[in-house]
Amino acid sequence: MQLQKETFWLVQVRTGIYNIPRLDFGGGYVDYPASRREKLGFQITEAGLEALIVSSSTNVTYLTGFTGDSSWLIASPSRSILVSDGRFTQQIAEECPNLETHIRDTQKTIQQTVGELLARLGFRNVGIEAEHMTIAGFETLRGMATAVNWAPKSRIVESLRMIKDESEQQAIREAVRIAEKAWADFRMKMAPDQTEKELSDAMENFVRQNGAISTTFPTIVAVGDRSALPHAPPSERRVRDGDFLLLDWGACGHLYRSDLTRMIVTRAASGTVEKRFEKLYTVVLQAQLKAIEAVRPGTKAADVDVVVRSHLEAEGLNQYFNHGLGHGIGLQTHEGPNVRLSSQDVLQPGMVFTIEPGIYLPGWGGIRIEDDVLVTPDGCEVLSSVPKDLASVLG
Repeated sequence: MQLQKETFWLVQVRTGIYNIPRLDFGGGYVDYPASRREKLGFQITEAGLEALIVSSSTNVTYLTGFTGDSSWLIASPSRSILVSDGRFTQQIAEECPNLETHIRDTQKTIQQTVGELLARLGFRNVGIEAEHMTIAGFETLRGMATAVNWAPKSRIVESLRMIKDESEQQAIREAVRIAEKAWADFRMKMAPDQTEKELSDAMENFVRQNGAISTTFPTIVAVGDRSALPHAPPSERRVRDGDFLLLDWGACGHLYRSDLTRMIVTRAASGTVEKRFEKLYTVVLQAQLKAIEAVRPGTKAADVDVVVRSHLEAEGLNQYFNHGLGHGIGLQTHEGPNVRLSSQDVLQPGMVFTIEPGIYLPGWGGIRIEDDVLVTPDGCEVLSSVPKDLASVLG
């Protein structure tokens, strides 16, 4: 079906600042977003659909390279149309070369606009991202495209995102490197009189100064017994008020993220470090190393979690491990695969996720060690290299 000439146009422009999805490997530029849309087209066909309305901003970015918001993608096996508004005309031109685009009228909502376009395109069987669309938004869509048979779908794009392509792996490696540089700055400049809040703010600066857009999430700095809170909010507790601290941080580089956790003993020089800390730290480190050894294609993600819990159970500590072993990381801090007992995910090459065993003893403190790993054809690669042996923690 031919649409009115004024309705659609192809954006033919240079690649903008976020050009990581299009990399030159010697044989010309690879348009990774286009490749992802092609894979999505197969998924759409397999689901018995003619098109999928992608309304998640993160999923739109994944499929197009566009980093703005308030924009949806009408995706079909033969055609994809980005629906946005006038605020993003230039940004789309810079970030999405050759992508068919429709800029909606300022008097219409995106739901109204997409509904009208679907009616013109003649699609009959259309899926929506059930986890990302409100009931009110869907009702508007349905009212504008009454001939469409709607199908709520879950995690179609997210299933594609679990396997990172070369450009995504490169971007995550960059985010890890930035986090490692920020760690070095943090260790060099941390002072006993600083508070958790001050250190959290400082890490934000270190991450940005080393090339990131921002930290992956608000940095967690938990001193002493406050480290028993896995996601402790920053307080006025000072470094000198505890024997050790937990630092959980990450960097958001070119859209992709990293997520690391390390322990720092703050009173090692005075010889007052508890033997209990040394013992518990060793147990957690051994658990993490066993988990890393268990990562390989074909392994159930849940089974990697079991490896850690079995180790902690043997040490009488499993009851103090109160969260999943890990989570996928990429465009979002938490995405698939899920590495926990209830997970149905099976590990495949290209998956990137955290491995972060921890034990948390109320009134004493907690110990967590976290690294980012990439599943390879014959095992896994630990992407992060911040020292974590006991000697480095005590030093």
